[in-house]
Amino acid sequence: MSYTVAIVGRPNVGKSTFFNRLLEQRKAIVDDISGVTRDRQYGVSEWNGKTFNVIDTGGFVPNSTDIFETEIRKQVKIAIDEADAVVFMVDVTTGITDLDTSMANILRRSKKPVYLTINKVDNHQRELEANEFYSLGFETIYTLSSISGTGSGELLDVITEKISLSDSEDTLRENELPKFAIIGQPNVGKSSLLNALIGQERTIVSDIAGTTRDTIHTHYNLFSKEFILIDTAGIRKKSKEKDDLEFYSIIRAIKAMDEADVCMLLLDAEKGITAQDVAIFSLASRKGKGIVILVNKWDLLEKETNTARDYEKKLKEKIAPFTDVPILFISVKEKTRIFKAIEMALEVYENKQRKIATSKLNNEMLKVVEAYKAPVVRGHIVKIKYITQLPTHVPSFAFYTNFPNDIKTPYKNYLENQLRSRFNFKGVPIRIFFRKK
Repeated sequence: MSYTVAIVGRPNVGKSTFFNRLLEQRKAIVDDISGVTRDRQYGVSEWNGKTFNVIDTGGFVPNSTDIFETEIRKQVKIAIDEADAVVFMVDVTTGITDLDTSMANILRRSKKPVYLTINKVDNHQRELEANEFYSLGFETIYTLSSISGTGSGELLDVITEKISLSDSEDTLRENELPKFAIIGQPNVGKSSLLNALIGQERTIVSDIAGTTRDTIHTHYNLFSKEFILIDTAGIRKKSKEKDDLEFYSIIRAIKAMDEADVCMLLLDAEKGITAQDVAIFSLASRKGKGIVILVNKWDLLEKETNTARDYEKKLKEKIAPFTDVPILFISVKEKTRIFKAIEMALEVYENKQRKIATSKLNNEMLKVVEAYKAPVVRGHIVKIKYITQLPTHVPSFAFYTNFPNDIKTPYKNYLENQLRSRFNFKGVPIRIFFRKK
């Protein structure tokens, strides 16, 4: 089993700063407004040769009626259930607050190891002030400063002592699983899709657009299928940005694309494919990601005999030239074809890993070149002598020719279509290079 540590505490004590330090990257959105992290976020940290998962949670506010704070409470409880150990973070500069006390009451009932961690301790005076936190009823306290990192080593030493080597290896293996990102505009049903797939309230779902600010990773292991699902903040047009956070979220969604192997682009059936969706699609394609298009809310459309066929045709006109993409009509609400979406994503993932033997490639593709030769340029006859697949993440092919700079786009497209019709690369962008033989 992989080992997981959750960081919990009230808003603004520095949980996300500590989380980012453990991951050695800026993954959580850090801002001076409290309540910036609404959902749980996942990362992987390594210390003393041991690897473990880290969960960053939203700030915990008990008994509040605010819709987001109620949801955050649920999220924190799930995080504590999922974790093997809990880092309970408090802030030395404010001393003990009612919120800290309620959190301590919940955590003392937990059977898991809890590390009471006092943050912002960066001088001797604060070191002394930290002692008041013993009154929360935990045996040991750990002091650190998550901004500068002082003191975090001692805490990590204690945490990693409990992690076995086999747990550490399991964590590593989990992080090599296929990663699928659910992308699309705000309010198309991304979080609802995630919740429907895993059958639990994993992300905060509400009708307020822009609820998901961070990306959320979920380990899916059902029906003998195993992968990581990434739910992203909705990507909107740049012009509508109201605040910096929205901007961060867009960057985050783009980063989630970078992390993913396959992007599941969710569209709203009633709105059709908008210019913004096309922009998201071509961004994923430029980044060399596998793509599956899911048309959600299909149950709300009036249907005739060829509705789906005509809809698909229109879609493909908008996303041309890369049209060899699986398109699936789903309803998240009715749970129609949502598991088929997973099968498609896994298929696209396999297509993306596909390696074709050089002999087979030349056998098939040289016939194609013979059947329709590249146009003559400045009186030169263009000859393609040999083809090979390059060892890259995105299926890429080198065609060796006497005039690599003279082959124009239409012929390149012809070669790509022939590659696609002979080998299954559905849903995957292909790169073609011409090189001097």
